[in-house]
Amino acid sequence: MAKSTAAYWDMAFPGLNGKFGAAARVPVIFLFALHIGVASADDDGATNAPTAATSHPGAISASNSASTSKPRSIVFARPGDRLTSKDIGLVINMADPYSVEVGEFYIQARKLTPEQVLRVELPMKSVLTSDEFEHLKSSISAHFNGSTQALALAWNAPYAVSCNSITGALALGLDPTLCSDSASTCSPSKASPYFNALTSKPYASFNMRLSMLLAAKDVAGAKSMIERGVTSDHSLGLRGAPPTNAYFVITSDRARSSRAALFPASGSVRGTGIIVHTERTQTIEHVDRLLMYETGATHVGKLHTLHWVPGALADHLTSFGGQLDGKSGQMSALDWIASGATASYGTVSEPCSYPQKFPHPKVLLFHYAQGSTAIEAYWRSVAWPLQGVFVGEPLAAPFARR
Repeated sequence: MAKSTAAYWDMAFPGLNGKFGAAARVPVIFLFALHIGVASADDDGATNAPTAATSHPGAISASNSASTSKPRSIVFARPGDRLTSKDIGLVINMADPYSVEVGEFYIQARKLTPEQVLRVELPMKSVLTSDEFEHLKSSISAHFNGSTQALALAWNAPYAVSCNSITGALALGLDPTLCSDSASTCSPSKASPYFNALTSKPYASFNMRLSMLLAAKDVAGAKSMIERGVTSDHSLGLRGAPPTNAYFVITSDRARSSRAALFPASGSVRGTGIIVHTERTQTIEHVDRLLMYETGATHVGKLHTLHWVPGALADHLTSFGGQLDGKSGQMSALDWIASGATASYGTVSEPCSYPQKFPHPKVLLFHYAQGSTAIEAYWRSVAWPLQGVFVGEPLAAPFARR
């Protein structure tokens, strides 16, 4: 584990911490002289051998994570390639009224062809068995051809297959060994070849279809989320437009602030209109034009005071944010969607203290600001995504230029 985690902690982009990181795979041609810094990790990222004893044991200290240097500016280049509506397939569960109505709405919103839609019958429950999952996977493989690079799943349940997320299992394959006993979910999980990748063809390049749930608390919330995604396209980073705000928050919850050393330092992202705020506080409130919010807590307060831009991303590092049925006792990723975010992420089973199982803040910010869609930016930011479920409107692309 030491080698892979060290590479993860070294992940960097020029100007996001002033050097090329050991694991950065972004070609030099796409990178300019960037100047936002990030503090280094306290160790090699192994986070003191996580166990199942507590939610996130052995997390790194956040005491020196946030930069206190004067804010500086960075510039992002924008490659042209990204996923479009032609690349996506939609799966609708005909046994679920939510799925049918949301799926039909998505067909119209993204102008999908009949060939891009698969209608199946799935049990209406939170967690599928391996046999139920394999039946779904076979139906998807039989219906969609090689041109389908990603999937929108029109439901909020099922969100898991045993201890695997349904989005992770569809992309990387089901891993039953993660679920063999109560401690197994605390093991390192399968690495994603798509982590920090540039390709806009994940199925062609890696034989994996990215997937995201069109999940919300109700049909009305899902339709609003989809509308935000469509509205967001090509809407940000425009010359003369007001700036947007990206908040990276280090809370007093030391264990769940294990991403603190990966947060970018405060500063403006020149050429995108993004202002980065990395702060030590329990929660933020009364923020306008909020683009991104990443924090660590079992529950995030004052969401009703936030004003999101269409296409906003938000997630909180905690054990069960991906359990979308609301029964875990922790805040669900769907609370972000209900607040006005367009996409989010959470784990469906105990991940322990591996930041690799959560979005890497700099990778997420970097790719989204370069023009990637929400599904691409989120998937590229998670090194070990098998326990994490991605939710939102997958094709939202506020920084895309075409």
